[in-house]
Amino acid sequence: MQGDKQFPGFTPSQRWVLGLAAAGSFMAVLDAMVVTTALDTLRHELSASVAALEWTVNAYSLSFAALLMTGAALGDRFGRRRMYVLGLLLFALASAACAAAPSTAWLIAGRAVQGMGAALVMPIAMALLGAAFAPPQRARALGIFSGITGLAVLSGPLFGGAIVQGLAWQWIFWINLPVALAVAWLMLLKVPEGKTLSAPLDLRGAGLMSASLLGLVWGLVHGNRAGWGSAGVLTSLGAGAVLGAAFVASQRVNAWDAMIPPRLFRSPVLAAGLTVSLLLTASLFGTLFFMAQFFQVTRGLSPLSAGASMLPWTATLFLVAPVAGAMITRIGERALVVSGLGIQAGGMAWLAVLVRADAPYALWVVPLMIAGAGISMAMPAVQSAVLAEVVPSDMGKAAGLFNTLRQLGGVIGVALVVAVFTRVGGYSSAQQFSAGFATVLGVCAALSLAGAAVGLRLKGRGQRAAASNANVRGAKS
Repeated sequence: MQGDKQFPGFTPSQRWVLGLAAAGSFMAVLDAMVVTTALDTLRHELSASVAALEWTVNAYSLSFAALLMTGAALGDRFGRRRMYVLGLLLFALASAACAAAPSTAWLIAGRAVQGMGAALVMPIAMALLGAAFAPPQRARALGIFSGITGLAVLSGPLFGGAIVQGLAWQWIFWINLPVALAVAWLMLLKVPEGKTLSAPLDLRGAGLMSASLLGLVWGLVHGNRAGWGSAGVLTSLGAGAVLGAAFVASQRVNAWDAMIPPRLFRSPVLAAGLTVSLLLTASLFGTLFFMAQFFQVTRGLSPLSAGASMLPWTATLFLVAPVAGAMITRIGERALVVSGLGIQAGGMAWLAVLVRADAPYALWVVPLMIAGAGISMAMPAVQSAVLAEVVPSDMGKAAGLFNTLRQLGGVIGVALVVAVFTRVGGYSSAQQFSAGFATVLGVCAALSLAGAAVGLRLKGRGQRAAASNANVRGAKS
């Protein structure tokens, strides 16, 4: 069947998979960011301490990162559609608990359960796309998917500010219920269940992976507040590293039912794609963490106005990512990743100069658009590079690993820029904040350049075409 004019070449079934995967992922990613604009309101209405507010954000990230690989494995074992729907329903239930929370303790618990639901939704969404779209179509589908989910990251402050100012903080959670229930119902109605793997679940691997990520993320989150040399932080990071090594060893011993098959560790292109994803996300989240704060602290804007000031960045991502996805088959992932992250770094460096010069907002529009265009080029390309390196049966595992490292990259990026900011800047004056933010932008530009350097190890157009032809010949033989 031919697709409609909006998605030429996509069948109706593919369009449903793409739309529903993007809708669930948008909701899960948006909720990771939208709560940040409600923190001041929560501090007053729930008498929340600074530590409680921090945990309101971090409880979601901790459970999300720790259970991503487990979520991908559950999708492979019990059915991706079934587990995707379960993740949506769990997310909806936890959102209702958050909205009805009478205290910060209840809210933090609800946020942790929300993260569990998101850990099912995100990796399975990518695996559903990988299975529904053949390689020639997959790049374009991932471009659309990246544009929508990336928009959730950058529009979080604007969306949250609008709800908090126009309604109440509870509505940032209540609004999830109709969306999650509608997507779950349509998923059961429109998307058939795919094949499941007969191998048993790797429970030991799931436990080691979850415990390792819990230790690493907990240490990164607490490093700036408790001190990077504190016993608790060093113990947490050390335990995470040791458990991570034990996880890798367990995967080599139990290759048949491994969460991450050993063959994935041997692919240099896959390793490069995963590293690029980590660095890209670290740069993006590091910038995003302070961008909205900059407009509020130095310009005196409201949360809604601060989010609106970031629209040149947001809108560019939404417009460019689908186009970049369509270009992957013509110029290859490597060209888009390297040039996109280079452009992103240039936009961040330009903004750092404007921050130091206290330039008017009108001068920010062009570099914001440049930075957004750059990261929009790289995001779908690196996703395509990762999925192109694995066979269909491994797509769920590769998607889980991709999203795990992306989440870890966000935590690393925020921890890094906060450490830099506290040494150079502060909140005592607009000038002090600007000095810290300018340095943060320089660090984020460096992370993007590092990602571009690693991206040189991805396959170019000729190598990708040769690999695709070889796969086709192998399938026919």
